[in-house]
Amino acid sequence: MINDKPQSIWSQVDWLTIGLYIALMLFGWLSICGASYSFGDNDLLSLDTRSGMQILWIGTSICLGFVILMMDSRFFDTFSFIIYGVLLLLLFATIFNPHDIKGSHSWLVIGPLRLQPAEFGKFATALALAKLMSTYGYNIQRWKDFAAACAVVLVPMLCIVGQRETGSALVYLTFFLMFYREGMPGSILFTGVAMVLYFVVGIKYEGIMLFDTPTSVGKFVVLLLVQLFVAGMVYNYVHNRKHTNTIIGYSLVLTTIAILFDVYVIPFDVTWVQLGMCLALFLYLLYHGLRTRLPQYFFILAFAVGSVVFFYSADYVLNNVMEPHQRVRINVLLGLDEDLAGAGYNVHQSEIAIGSGGLKGKGFLNGTQTKLKFVPEQDTDFIFCTVGEEEGFIGSAGVLLLFLVLILRLLTLAERQPFAFGRIYGYCVASVFLFHVFINVGMVLGLTPVIGIPLPFFSYGGSSLWGFTILLFIFLSIDAKRNMLKA
Repeated sequence: MINDKPQSIWSQVDWLTIGLYIALMLFGWLSICGASYSFGDNDLLSLDTRSGMQILWIGTSICLGFVILMMDSRFFDTFSFIIYGVLLLLLFATIFNPHDIKGSHSWLVIGPLRLQPAEFGKFATALALAKLMSTYGYNIQRWKDFAAACAVVLVPMLCIVGQRETGSALVYLTFFLMFYREGMPGSILFTGVAMVLYFVVGIKYEGIMLFDTPTSVGKFVVLLLVQLFVAGMVYNYVHNRKHTNTIIGYSLVLTTIAILFDVYVIPFDVTWVQLGMCLALFLYLLYHGLRTRLPQYFFILAFAVGSVVFFYSADYVLNNVMEPHQRVRINVLLGLDEDLAGAGYNVHQSEIAIGSGGLKGKGFLNGTQTKLKFVPEQDTDFIFCTVGEEEGFIGSAGVLLLFLVLILRLLTLAERQPFAFGRIYGYCVASVFLFHVFINVGMVLGLTPVIGIPLPFFSYGGSSLWGFTILLFIFLSIDAKRNMLKA
């Protein structure tokens, strides 16, 4: 039923979010000025400079945003799958793009214009997910429905990987945060976190020996974690305290005995004992699953087997599947290699730039590390180092605070949506921004791998700015018109 009293779009739009959007773009432009400025430049607004071109991208982005606000929000609901299909075709076609830019085939070059379809694929995928998951009868806890949603995410990811843009592909994994909000079992999210933990601990400490014995600390800790995680899952999902205590008790007692024998009697690899305990644990879970007919036991068994298989395949993937530059970046991140002249150079120089800014920074256009071009990609992927050098800790904290307020505001808007379509799309938007900010700032500080993704509204470029603008303003359009139609 349509409301009797007409409402203006401008009275319903969330101006706080638009204000944050404008503020972030303004600070981003100032950072690009600082990152691209060379001593002696007089005109920051010239289209021959990056700062001048970014003004053009900002102007077109604002116009694009307000055009989206004027559109009927039902357009995005109605044509979600069509938009998604068109972007998929574009992503697939880009794989065969002959233009190789820094080893990537992710750019479409049309005369002087360069576009990166992966940046626009985010809003298209978010729309398709919102349409699919808001369909009547959809239930993410049914494996068939969950698999359909996963397919919507994985297909564009595969196309982007085919373009040799692994970093951009990983962004799409952030949609699993929205899945969790919409009812995806927390065990799936926990499994993902556990796999990351296995990989980091196992690879980083694989070469360190336990008490100078043949036992690798990395393997020892990971296999012990598998047993403890299984015990916790039995307690949480089966609610059987006796079985939980049995698993923990045998695990700790047998591990302690094996370590003492290893240290004081005959040195040997304790992980062989732990592998035997894991095998016994598999049989234990299988037995109780068959005896009780509880599916939880089989799920926990799958987690345990998958954990061990994943851990032992991680080393193979690192050394035989990943590209050499990706392998070096991971080794540098984990502290296995220093390589300050190679893969670790960008991060090392960005850390120097940020650290030199101190509390208050060196001031606008006064950064030395950035002016002397010590940091590669300092106006794109590593733009945050310019913020740290020129604005210092206070300015950096202020920028992060603005992003935090934006993300929290998006979550608030998502929760007030009367329909599932708007809520799901809103959580997709918030998740994408959260991932980009966390990973980009983390890689500049040396806390996350260098995967080459832009900082929203800060990194130079039209594709990323347009992509983030479309992603955001579609949601603002949906939110502004949330009360114009009543169910």
